[in-house]
Amino acid sequence: MSDIIRLLPDSVANQIAAGEVIQRPASVVKELVENAIDADASEIHLLVTDAGRTCVQVIDNGKGMSETDARLSFERHATSKIQTAKDLFALHTMGFRGEALASIAAVAQVELKTRMRQEEVGTLITIAGSAVESQKPIACPAGCNFSINNLFFNVPARRKFLKSNQTELSNIMTEFERILLVHPDILFTLHSNDVELFNLPSCGLRQRIIQVFGKKINQQIIPVEVSTTLIEISGFVSKPEAARKKGAHQYFFVNGRYMRHPYFHRAVMEAYEKILPLGEQVSYFIYFKVDPANIDVNIHPTKTEIKFENETPIWQILSAAIKESLGKFNEVPSIDFDTEGMLGSSAEQPSQTVMMQPPTVSFDPTYNPFAIPSPKASPQLYPDINRTSKKVEWEALYGGLEKAQSKAPSTPLDQFAPTLEQMRNEDKLESMDSYLTDSSEHLELGSMMGQKSLTENKNYHQFQFKGKYILTSVKSGLMLIDQRRAHIRVLYDRYRTQMNESKSVTQKVLFPEVVDLSPAEAAFLGNVVNDMTAVGFDLSDLGGGSYSISGVPSGIEGLSPARLVQEMVSTAMHSGTGVEEKIRDSLALTMAKASALVYGQVLNSEETANLMNSLFACAIPNYTPDGKVILSVIKENDIEKLFH
Repeated sequence: MSDIIRLLPDSVANQIAAGEVIQRPASVVKELVENAIDADASEIHLLVTDAGRTCVQVIDNGKGMSETDARLSFERHATSKIQTAKDLFALHTMGFRGEALASIAAVAQVELKTRMRQEEVGTLITIAGSAVESQKPIACPAGCNFSINNLFFNVPARRKFLKSNQTELSNIMTEFERILLVHPDILFTLHSNDVELFNLPSCGLRQRIIQVFGKKINQQIIPVEVSTTLIEISGFVSKPEAARKKGAHQYFFVNGRYMRHPYFHRAVMEAYEKILPLGEQVSYFIYFKVDPANIDVNIHPTKTEIKFENETPIWQILSAAIKESLGKFNEVPSIDFDTEGMLGSSAEQPSQTVMMQPPTVSFDPTYNPFAIPSPKASPQLYPDINRTSKKVEWEALYGGLEKAQSKAPSTPLDQFAPTLEQMRNEDKLESMDSYLTDSSEHLELGSMMGQKSLTENKNYHQFQFKGKYILTSVKSGLMLIDQRRAHIRVLYDRYRTQMNESKSVTQKVLFPEVVDLSPAEAAFLGNVVNDMTAVGFDLSDLGGGSYSISGVPSGIEGLSPARLVQEMVSTAMHSGTGVEEKIRDSLALTMAKASALVYGQVLNSEETANLMNSLFACAIPNYTPDGKVILSVIKENDIEKLFH
């Protein structure tokens, strides 16, 4: 029997490794920029073409590499960061595995120009699919210049599943922002198809956050800082009033490396407990400095998940530090009234030698409130009292009142009170049964079409419970409808129809609002601006990530257009898809949730009936677009069991 186990060729092994490390163009950007940072570069320039599909170029002014190092750097597990296993627990660099360049070279056409600062001549290497095509000397600036062309050219399946250019560019900018925020001392630039998106000179941390996310965020963040023997925490968190449902900027960094950590995220949100509305998110930029021996960064190929040795104490320290910062921000200042000058000039102030006399009160010591006023009373004290007493005809007064009560019509409440006979015959009346199917109580597609409207049914009754639910009787029991979710379904279907038909009503605003978007959001806006226009938005580009909102869809009065636009763009960005229909779904759902009825809003009978008519005219009235239940039926048998 022949042997069946054999070693894989290096080219195949590199492609397998690339599948873990290089997932999309943003992964290439992350690896190359981190290598430039480890090379002590003070300037890093990133240029992408077609969102990285055609070319990703990273230029730095770092140390550079010698001819031998340039060739060896593309071998697997070749690294200058570690030498022994002990070095894994004392890492102070971004990359260390030595797989990045080998993985990139396995799935792309790579060109490297590099020169060490003390050398006069540099090196040019071209590699395609892990095969070195050429290596020769070249004149070039000090540092490294990587050009990654035609990513996944030899792996068509991987290239086919890349998203749209807008989505891939958004992912690149997200990775780039994570690096910008942790290295404010480095100058960064980013160009996409020869258009400059970032040009950030070196600065302080707060100023770097403002450079990336706009000037408005400067008024929304407060500092956080605490130092213990276990960990040092610094950074910024947003004020409670700056919270929003979508698009919050949330970043954790440990020893200069971005990380995801749901456990510490809960610590941040716990600090905001009871001061944030339900569903709101806050922005935060938290920087941890901890002994490298107490963390493990080698548990994920992209090194975005980090394991801490003392997570529980750090959780408590982080939550306490944020609470302290919020307490300082919300601290009520002492009020010191300045009374100087309040009494006017010195001529108007009373003299200290003048004795102030207390006021005198005039009163009648003989006054008896239970006695009929006497004519002897002082006319100055009782000028309006009638001197002649008259007997009040109380019997006549009450008699008129009784006559008025006998002639009064019945109260409106009596008109709506059902009689016992009506209650007994209730099951014979037309109800919502025509809109329900079998005992499962699921509504079929378009079951309301052609049916009699609820407002035309004189025997139909519905009631609102606590401003949240609508109750109505059906043949099998009692139906409960969540009014907000029902309205979300109605509005969602309406907005999707407007997008598909490009029919909408735009309401011009008297004073246009300005929305400030981050560079990543502004770049992605081009992917959804046509759909937003189809719904009814009128946006004008003011430059610098600012957009003027001159018109909004009709029917969203009372909402903040700027905040709504920001939420819509953020939702579409985080949907993780480039499919046009999916983006339209996200936009329609965001608008529906923002415009829908709020819990506690009281509806009259006509509004309730209109809402229910619109709900049952929808194709899928049972569930909201995000899968939440809209209506439920309590069976009559279950109700009767409650009274046994």
